[in-house]
Amino acid sequence: MRSPSGATLFDAGTLRVTLGPDLLASLVVFLVALPLCVGIAVASGVPPELGLITGIVGGLVAGLMPGSSLQVSGPAAGLTVLVYEAVLAHGLPVLGVLVLAAGLVQLAVGALRMGRWFRAVSIAVVQGMLAGIGLVLMAGQAYVLADASAPGDGLGNLRGLPTLLMDTLGSAGAMTAAGVGAGTVLVLVLWPRWRTVARVVPAPLVAVALAAGAVGAFGLPVARIEVGALTDAVQPPALGDFARLAEAGALGTVVALALIASAESLFSAAAVDRMHGGPRTHYDKELMAQGAGNAVCGALGALPMTAVIVRSSANVAAGARTKLSRVLHGVWLLVFVALLPGLLGLVPVAALAGVLVHAGWKLMPVRELGPLWRDHRGEAVVLVVTAGAVVLTNLFEGVLLGLLLAVVKSAWETSHVHLVVDEERSREGASLHVRVVGNATFLRLPRLLDQLSELPSDRPVVLDVSGARHMDHACRTALEGHVAGSPESVVRG
Repeated sequence: MRSPSGATLFDAGTLRVTLGPDLLASLVVFLVALPLCVGIAVASGVPPELGLITGIVGGLVAGLMPGSSLQVSGPAAGLTVLVYEAVLAHGLPVLGVLVLAAGLVQLAVGALRMGRWFRAVSIAVVQGMLAGIGLVLMAGQAYVLADASAPGDGLGNLRGLPTLLMDTLGSAGAMTAAGVGAGTVLVLVLWPRWRTVARVVPAPLVAVALAAGAVGAFGLPVARIEVGALTDAVQPPALGDFARLAEAGALGTVVALALIASAESLFSAAAVDRMHGGPRTHYDKELMAQGAGNAVCGALGALPMTAVIVRSSANVAAGARTKLSRVLHGVWLLVFVALLPGLLGLVPVAALAGVLVHAGWKLMPVRELGPLWRDHRGEAVVLVVTAGAVVLTNLFEGVLLGLLLAVVKSAWETSHVHLVVDEERSREGASLHVRVVGNATFLRLPRLLDQLSELPSDRPVVLDVSGARHMDHACRTALEGHVAGSPESVVRG
């Protein structure tokens, strides 16, 4: 890997130039990542230590590998729902197997140089997937915000919100926790407006630190994070757990993990590339870096990882020059957990829920939906249907439905066909000359036959199909059958 100046990353001259900016950027990213790693783990239904392990692996393993120079990897809110469902269905011991298998799939896809194909996924499907995840995440964390237990799936959580509101209003303890969580969200919204300070001290750290300070100072009766030793949390998969990969549900989860983690990482890479003037991302190598990171996470029994746009944009905004910053952020996570794990025990669970409610809201493409509906209505429908399907079913089935709908929409839009009457030639002869223009496929066959039936029936028809860019067998057969009843009518071209 080379820096923008062309020198190797750990060249002495490069280090003198980049060490200061990269060191500062790594500290900023560490402060952003710390509460998110813990919060995403808790929201995923696993011990918080597993989120920290994934963050460390994202820095020390994926961070060292070639691909993208400045984007940062770790546990992501976009996988929270899928991981929660996987742990619920298969159990925590099997999570490592699923993540390891997904990492191997990513490695294979990257080695086969198929990374660029992820860029062909409809952006409406990706936005719909993220919107659905955001809805499910916010609905689930609303319960944690009040120190309550969520009923279960995304739809059940949404249905239970009115009951949650009534229960919270009737409980002093729940109201206290909800106040801590709401205060956290308020800080997350307002702090970035103080731009000069926000560039150095990230909003998630300030919000969580203020919440912890308020809870400690006033002795508020709210639940707090319980963090143990990382060595105790590491649970390598047992050999017997690999047999679960033969189950259809487990295989579907592996495919979903690999697909969503890869798409999110490569979309993040494209966004990060637009933020800086350094080397561009090599998509296949980045996919292999993500796969290697997930393979290690799986071997340790930790959460899956992706490249995360929040941490990556913080890295770029803080002035990072090389991948040294993302590697160092993993080092700081490891040092913090090794030397100061007790500090995490001061963090209220409601504060982390507030961080994730805010993260879920940011996954919602609220501002983009209006312009998308005005300019590309079909894309807006794909987005909304995908989001709804994720909420009503699950992440994997929702994304598959979105992809299917996107393909159908594209096929429909590219199959435009219409008839054009050649007025000049029709006036010169007894026959009515009609040209078929566009892509004549079975999708538009009913419309094509309706247009033919509207033509005058008192004259023979000459159908010229030479102007059609494409005509499938179904259309050709139907057109020939339509004119077969008239001896003088014919299909040409």
